[in-house]
Amino acid sequence: MKNLTRILPLALLLSTVACNKQNTHTTVSADPIAATADDVIKPAVITDTVRHDTDDPAIWVNAANPSESLIIGTDKNEDGALYVFDLQGKIIEDKVVRGLKRPNNVDVAYGFMLNGQPTDIAVVTERMTHNLRIYTLPDMKPIDNGGIPMYEGETAAEYRDLMGIAMYTNPKTGDIYAIAGRKTGPTDGTYLWQYLLQDNGKGGVKATVVRKFGNYSGIKEIEAIAVDNELGYIYYSDEGTGVRKYFADPAKGNEELALFATTGFGKDHEGISVYKINDGTGYILVSDQANNRFHVFPREGSAGNPHQHDLLKIVNVSTLDSDGSDVTSTSMGGKFKNGLFVAMSSDKTFQYYRWEDIAGKDLKVAPNGDASSMAKSK
Repeated sequence: MKNLTRILPLALLLSTVACNKQNTHTTVSADPIAATADDVIKPAVITDTVRHDTDDPAIWVNAANPSESLIIGTDKNEDGALYVFDLQGKIIEDKVVRGLKRPNNVDVAYGFMLNGQPTDIAVVTERMTHNLRIYTLPDMKPIDNGGIPMYEGETAAEYRDLMGIAMYTNPKTGDIYAIAGRKTGPTDGTYLWQYLLQDNGKGGVKATVVRKFGNYSGIKEIEAIAVDNELGYIYYSDEGTGVRKYFADPAKGNEELALFATTGFGKDHEGISVYKINDGTGYILVSDQANNRFHVFPREGSAGNPHQHDLLKIVNVSTLDSDGSDVTSTSMGGKFKNGLFVAMSSDKTFQYYRWEDIAGKDLKVAPNGDASSMAKSK
């Protein structure tokens, strides 16, 4: 990027000042306006339009044939739906789930044990009913008995209104968890609840609260959540403040590991997605919603500090007011041989980008066939 070398000394200076001023984990990024030198990147594919209001996508990688992978996206309305698209952006009508009450965000998990069989699942937050909705992949059959209640016992206004969702699979145990966000919540470090998902013995899913964690500024809300299964971290956007980082494994405690992406955003910090390379490197992309661009940070942190995520690049895209995104480094073949980045756009579509177009000359491209991102981060 043309101006990257000019802003890096400033980024390092600001980070040093922040660390010397107070012994915290906060990373201060340089003014991203100075880093914006790229032309607007155009998508390779724009999907068919949905009926009401696109909000959040998820990528399901078909392990047997990646070229037949699916994009799943929410249509956020009280008469909402969960849409399913192919890699050409066409709606697969017989897989669309309709009649949902304001479905907000969606994520996927691989290999959930159901009736003794590993089953891929799509998990959706249904805001107006306060329920998680869960469907098998790729056939989109419900296994939630009509919905699994979240944040039970909470009585304050909007404390149960579901928004973000991210799935975590423990690489050692195989346990699968859902981390659900909500419209608003307490500022005492218990904003997010993490649920263990298990077979209920009746062909469906049950959810058990295993921890309550997460700082919240109280400024706006927390919607975008992403999980890096392989490195074991949760990231979420505290809108108007920055991106917060925690361990994904409940056994590792509730310490906040980092607060980054704190400057240079036009309005809200929104969708988060993690581009993963098998060597443990990669990129964290965060939507700068009002400015129609994404800020890019190193997945692995900085040398000697895995929790310092300094700004690398800003990517201008053609999506409008993008709330949600997802990315995979898996080769899909065709237009997406080096991976796929998908983001919602407020014109009722989702836009698919080739990873090499997002990367440009400044970011790495994973080797073809790198399947490290099959555990999806949004």
